[in-house]
Amino acid sequence: MSGIVKRFPGVVALGGVELEVRAGEVHCLLGQNGAGKSTLIKVLSASYQPDEGEIRWEGEPVSLSTPQAAMRIGISTIYQELDLVPGLSVAENISLGHELSTAGFSQRAETTRRARELLARLGHAEIPPGRSVGMLSPAAQQVVSMARALSHDTRLLVLDEPSAVLDQGEVDNLFRVIRELTSQGVAIIYISHRLEEIRQIGDRITVLKDGKTVATGLAARDTPTSELIRLMTGRSIEYVFPPRGNVAADATSVLEVRDLALAGAFSGVDLTVRTGEIVGLAGLVGAGRSEILETVYGARKPTSGTVTVHGQPLRGGSVPAAVRAGVGLCPEERKSQGLLLHQAVYRNVTVSSLRRFSRFGLLDSRAERRRASEVTDSLDVRPAGVERLVRLLSGGNQQKVVLARWLLRGCQVLLLDEPTRGVDVGARTEIYALIRTLADSGVAVVVVSSEVEEVLGLSDRVLVIREGRVVHEGPATEIDESRVLDLVMEGRVA
Repeated sequence: MSGIVKRFPGVVALGGVELEVRAGEVHCLLGQNGAGKSTLIKVLSASYQPDEGEIRWEGEPVSLSTPQAAMRIGISTIYQELDLVPGLSVAENISLGHELSTAGFSQRAETTRRARELLARLGHAEIPPGRSVGMLSPAAQQVVSMARALSHDTRLLVLDEPSAVLDQGEVDNLFRVIRELTSQGVAIIYISHRLEEIRQIGDRITVLKDGKTVATGLAARDTPTSELIRLMTGRSIEYVFPPRGNVAADATSVLEVRDLALAGAFSGVDLTVRTGEIVGLAGLVGAGRSEILETVYGARKPTSGTVTVHGQPLRGGSVPAAVRAGVGLCPEERKSQGLLLHQAVYRNVTVSSLRRFSRFGLLDSRAERRRASEVTDSLDVRPAGVERLVRLLSGGNQQKVVLARWLLRGCQVLLLDEPTRGVDVGARTEIYALIRTLADSGVAVVVVSSEVEEVLGLSDRVLVIREGRVVHEGPATEIDESRVLDLVMEGRVA
C-alpha cells in the first residue's frame, strides 16, 4: 500500500500511509486510537475506497471495488467488533457469502462437515456447528469468525485486536494457528495494543501516528518498548496509574452484594464497595465477572441473593430500578451494548437522562447539546463537537462518551467491564485518571479487567474470581500478579 489517503468530512483519516507485508510473516500494525489503523484495513479490505494512493498485490496494481473483490484475491479481515449473524448457526456463519448449494438447495451436511473441520483446525472441535452463534461466548464467537476467514483461500489475514476477548490459553491457541498459517505462506497483519503479544508473535512492525506512517519494518523482538511508545505517542509514556485514594475505614458502604448467585455463572458472591473506593474483579474469561456486574445492574435476574445501594434493596432483573438507584454500567462490548452508533455524541451522553431535558413531553435538544458539550469537554473527548456520530470516534473516545453518560446522570455506583479494551496506551492513562477522579468525588467503582496489571494498579481492593466463586479478597497492595494468576489457575482459597 503506497501513499494511501482517505478523507472524511472535516477529517483526513489517512495522510499518505505506506505498508508492505510479505508472505509468511506476521506484520504488526501499531498506533494510538485514532491513528488510522482501522481506516487503513478497511481500505485494504475494500470497505472504504482510497482517495489517493495505490494497492499492489504480488507486484501488480489492483483496484478493489468491494469486500467480495478483496476476498476473491485472498484478503480476509476479522474486525474487533465481529460481523457475525447471531440468529444463524455456527456452520451457516462460517459459509456465509459462499454457501454450498445444488440446484438451489443448500448442502447442509457438507456445510456442517466443513465447519467441523475448520473448528478442529483451530483447536475448538467442541463448538457445535449447529448451535446459534448468539448463544456462544465472545471467545467462541472469535473462533467462528476465524473459521469463516479460513473457509476462503486466504493468503492475507487481517486480525484486529483478536485477543481482546480471549484468556491466556485461548491466546496461546490463537498463536499456534497463526504460526501454522504463516508456515504455509499466509501473511498476517496483526493489530494489538498489547505490546507483549507483539514480541511473542510479530516479525515486523509498522507504526501509524495521526494518519501517517512514522516507522515501518521494525524488528518486533528487538525494538525497545520505549521506542515503540515514543513513535506512537510522540512522547515517552508508560501505563501510569493515578495515586490511590485515601478511603476512610469508616467510609459509608454504597453498594452491598450478599450471597448473590446466577445459575450457571456464579454463586455465593459477597461484595461491598464504599464511598470513593475502587474494587477490582480479577479472573479468567468465563469466570463470571461480567455476569456479576450485569446482575448488579439488573440486566440479569439473580437466582438468589440481594443487592442494596445506600441500604435500599434493588429489584432483581430491573435495569430501570438500578439506574434510578444511581447504578451505571459501562459494558464490555461498548459498541453493541453501550452506544447508539448511528446517533450523535450528545444523544449518547444524554440518553440515560432524557427526562431532565423534557418539558411537556418535548425534548429541549439545545439544552441536551449544551450539557453534553460541557461533560465531554471536561473529559477531553476528541475530536470536540457533540454533533459528530459516535461511531466515528476512536475506541478510547467512545469509552469516554459512555463515562460521560453516567457522569451526567450523577451515578453513585459505576460498574466498568473491561474499560480499556481496545484502547491505546495514551488513552488508557487518561481513562485511569478519569476513573480515579470519579472515585475521589465519592462514586463507588467496580472494575472488571482481563489484565491483572490493570486491576492491581487501579484498584484499592481486589476480589479474585474463579469458576464463579470468590477465592480471594484483600487490598490491592497486598497481592501481586503472580499470586493472582496462581489463584485463578489453581483456585486455592486464601
